[in-house]
Amino acid sequence: MPNSDPHLVQQADAVRLFREPEGGAGVAIRATLKRDLVLLMRRRSEVLNPLVFFALVITLFPIGISPDPELLATIAPGLLWVAALLAALLSLDSLFRSDYEDGSLEQLLLSPQPLPALVLAKVAVHWLLTGLPLALMAPILGIMLALPAGSYAVLALSLALGSASLSLIGAIGAALTVGLSRGGVLLSLLVLPLYIPVLIFGAGAVQAAIFGEGVAAHLAILGALLAVALILAPWAIAASLRISING
Repeated sequence: MPNSDPHLVQQADAVRLFREPEGGAGVAIRATLKRDLVLLMRRRSEVLNPLVFFALVITLFPIGISPDPELLATIAPGLLWVAALLAALLSLDSLFRSDYEDGSLEQLLLSPQPLPALVLAKVAVHWLLTGLPLALMAPILGIMLALPAGSYAVLALSLALGSASLSLIGAIGAALTVGLSRGGVLLSLLVLPLYIPVLIFGAGAVQAAIFGEGVAAHLAILGALLAVALILAPWAIAASLRISING
C-alpha cells in the first residue's frame, strides 16, 4: 500500500499487535518494544533533540560563567545532572502523544494483555533512546567542565540509574497530560518536584567521587529509587492513561 496514510498503517499495526491473543504477554511486550523502536528511529529528531540540547547547554555554560577549571569542576556535578534532567524532560511529552493521535493508544487500553507491562515496554524504549545516550555522553561533556577523570564512571552510572527513574516518573505525567493540546508546561510542573530526590543523590554521587568519598551509598539510594519506580510507576501510568482516555 504505497499511498496509504501512515497514521492508518500505524493504527492497523496497533490493532494486530494489541488484539492478537497468541503468545501471551511476553510476545506483546517484545512486539511493543520492536514497534516503538522502529517508530522512534523513523522520527530521529525526537531522539536527537535531547542530546543536542544537553550538549549545547554544557558547551555554552563555561562561556557564560567562567572558564576557570576549579570553578567549573565545582559546579559540574549539579550542572550535568540538571542539564540531563531537562533534556530527558524534552522528549516526555511525545511519549504517548503519537499513539493518542493515531488511535493506537485506545487499542493499547483495549488489549487483553496487562497494560502496566505494555507501558513499561514503552518507557524502556524511551530510556534506551534518551536516558542511556545521555549517560554515555555525559563523561565526554564532563571534560569540558574540567571534571576529574576518576569521576567519569560514577557520572555515567548514576545518570544511567537516575535517568531510568526519571523516565518512569515522567511517564506518569505524560500519561496524565496526553489528552491536552498544550500539556508540556503542565507536565513539567507535575514531574519536576518528583525529580528532586533523584537529582540530589545523583549529583551527590558525582560530588563524592570528586572528593574521593564513598559513592556506594548514593548509588544504592538511586538503585532503591529505581526499584520503587519499577514496582509502582507502571500501575500509575496505566491508571493515568485510563483517566486521560476514558475520563
